[in-house]
Order: sequence, then structure tokens, then C-alpha cells
Amino acid sequence: MAARKEPVIWMRPEQAPVGRPAERSRAEITTAAVELADQEGIEAVSMRRVAAALGTGAASLYRYVATRDDLLDLMTDSTAAAYDLPAPSGDWQADLLEIARQAQRIMRRHPWLPTLVITRPALGPNGIDLLEHLLDVLADHPAEPARKLEAFALLNALTALSVQNESAATNPGAQRQSVYLRHVATAGTHPRIAALLAATSPDEAPDDQFATVLTRALTGVLG
Repeated sequence: MAARKEPVIWMRPEQAPVGRPAERSRAEITTAAVELADQEGIEAVSMRRVAAALGTGAASLYRYVATRDDLLDLMTDSTAAAYDLPAPSGDWQADLLEIARQAQRIMRRHPWLPTLVITRPALGPNGIDLLEHLLDVLADHPAEPARKLEAFALLNALTALSVQNESAATNPGAQRQSVYLRHVATAGTHPRIAALLAATSPDEAPDDQFATVLTRALTGVLG
């Protein structure tokens, strides 16, 4: 017999129907977990550590959140509450790029978030609002609904990767790799790499590069 799968946490009651009255809320627990991850990284987030931050025992948290995975989903979705979602302007590319710009700012505030967006994307109430907004922006676009959903996933993934790359670029290892690549280009044995680096504009801001790549990718998906 196949194992019974629990519904996503947003389809479950805030607290078990039996037991003592609720002393905490999911929102309060999620906030504590986000603050812990912001300060120490996502690896520091455990039921025990979050319970300690709230001044309670880990066992009591399980009355509100069944697993650490549930907690991670709550954390991811909570960050989507920070989006400002105005009415569509009529320029779908500009509107989607604005969503991506906001996503960059949110992910920069929460350095742990890009990894979760890529490895375990969660779609809770705030994420649903964001998806609805994107579909509203694309309401008059002739692309099939499935392509619009792909555009939503692509926007999130590319934005997360861009923020990860920003962080990696400051790593000494990445800087050494850049020096090595320039060394290879000047050695004369890899002319195509040399031509590529010569054609790359050092004056183009990373944000401008991101906008170009994202727009090209979304246009390709939506047709």
C-alpha cells in the first residue's frame, strides 16, 4: 500500500484539534526561524534552535509545525509577503522585470533564500498571490497557460541564480578562476575564449546583464 501523503502545511489546521490552547502561531514561529537563518544561515535552523529562540521546548513546536521541511516552506513563502504588486502597466516585459528586481532585493536580504527557491520551491498563500499577479501581467499574452507557468518558474530560478552568483563572485576562489581564465585567453591557444573575453564589456553592470538575460529567456519561453 502506498504511503499516505500529508497535504501541504497551508491545508492543515494551525494547531492539532486536541491538547492545550495555542500559545504560539505559525507566523511567530516562522519569524523566529527567518531571523535565525538571516543571522546564522539555513543550516542553523532546527526545531530545537527555533524553540529556544521562542523560549519553549522543541516538542511544543511540533504542535504547530510537523517537520523541518514544513518550517522551510513557511519561511520561503513568508518572504514573498514583501512584494509590492501594482496593477499591470501593459508592458509585460517591464512588469516581469520589476518582479525580478524585487525578488533580487528580497533574496539579498535573506542570503539563504536562493538555495531554497532552487532546491525546494514552495507555493503558499504569498506565493500564490505572486503567481496570480504574474498571470495578470500576462493575461493578454497569447502564450499557452503552461508556458506562463514555466515563465514563473524560470523567473524565480534565474533570479535566485543571479543572487547566488553575486555572492560567489566575491569568493577568493572565483577571483582566482577569473585570473586563470584571463591567463588562458592571453596564451594564444584558445582563440575563441580570447575572442569571447574581448567582446565582453567590463562596463556593463551586473544588473543590466541580468535584465538582458532574463528578458531573453522569458521571451523564449513565452514565444
